[in-house]
Amino acid sequence: MEEWERWERRVQTAAHPVAYRLVRAVAARGPVVRVPRVGVVVSDARLAREVLTDAEAYTKTGPGAAAGLWSPVLGSRVLITLEGAEHAALRRRLGGLFTPGHVGAVCERVLSGPLGGMKRRLAAGDEVDLVRVVRDGAAEVIRELVGLPGGGTDFTEAAAVVSSLRLWRTTLTGRQVERARAVLDRLSEAAVAAYRAGDESTVPGRLRALGLDEAEARGAVGLFLLTGTETLVSFVPRLVALAHDTGRGPGGITDAVVEEALRVTSPTPVMLRSAARAGRIGGVRVEAGERVVIATLLCTGAYGPFAPDRDPAETAGLRRLWFGAGPHFCLGMPLAMAEIRAVVGALRGFPDLAISGRRPARGVLIPAYARLPVRARAAGRAAGGRPDNRS
Repeated sequence: MEEWERWERRVQTAAHPVAYRLVRAVAARGPVVRVPRVGVVVSDARLAREVLTDAEAYTKTGPGAAAGLWSPVLGSRVLITLEGAEHAALRRRLGGLFTPGHVGAVCERVLSGPLGGMKRRLAAGDEVDLVRVVRDGAAEVIRELVGLPGGGTDFTEAAAVVSSLRLWRTTLTGRQVERARAVLDRLSEAAVAAYRAGDESTVPGRLRALGLDEAEARGAVGLFLLTGTETLVSFVPRLVALAHDTGRGPGGITDAVVEEALRVTSPTPVMLRSAARAGRIGGVRVEAGERVVIATLLCTGAYGPFAPDRDPAETAGLRRLWFGAGPHFCLGMPLAMAEIRAVVGALRGFPDLAISGRRPARGVLIPAYARLPVRARAAGRAAGGRPDNRS
């Protein structure tokens, strides 16, 4: 087993010691398998895409799907809890907030401070925990987007709410709902004030201008707060570790490497749907109301070789499946890619990074490193963090 694969297995099994072994065992039985207490598990990319693009047959709003988990916390009028025409209309209204140009400018402005600090520390020979850097940077971007004061809010509680979810649960417990609501009430107080003031320099203010009512805007802000950091905190350190373990270093992280790393890490390891009516997935009978679990990690062939130079035709059917497919394709994808490119761009000035003492996160929903300390080797450092032309 390759070094990168050993570490990826450790990261995944630390997050879900039983679930990941179970999912791999289930996949060995076939591309579509019914698992008690979990649902109908799909581990084939073509079939997964068919499910995700057929929103009439497989919805986010039925039993066991995402809406059942989040509606009690976020309300019934956010992207993750709507389907059909209402979902499409709300997505159109929000789309302008996530154009590549807009989010790119936000990331350039907001991340210059955190990433500049990281570069100065690396240039000085200090050890830097990349997980902390990415978490702080992603949190600053979300604060900017939702109108929270910079550096003034700790997102640890929101991360804990997401991490408390378990695959076999179809709803949050009463205690989890109360905790999540309390966390979001505290975090979104400033955002609600920005909405009421109509401050269009903030997302809440722009949501008001777009015609969303306060409940819709509060739900949208809550969704950003709950999900806007954890995927980045999962992926970026794993990307850098993967580049290190395959001998590339930050300087070797091209767009093709990023795409291939997204495939093998699958930072959205599962997606949930509910069957709106009886039917079949790959020949397996699915009853109305059954939960359908898209095992993205297995659909993408994450356990295969890491090969960013492969012929794109080989993976054409996987095209960004980790961001979803169909009407619910991730609206925040441009933001995620902008943040990834910003961090990678800052690290390219240090082509010879050493990693030591890395530690996988345990008991979290999205597999991640809890700590990934990096240090620029003396030969790979240059004044001000600029590359010294070594590869």
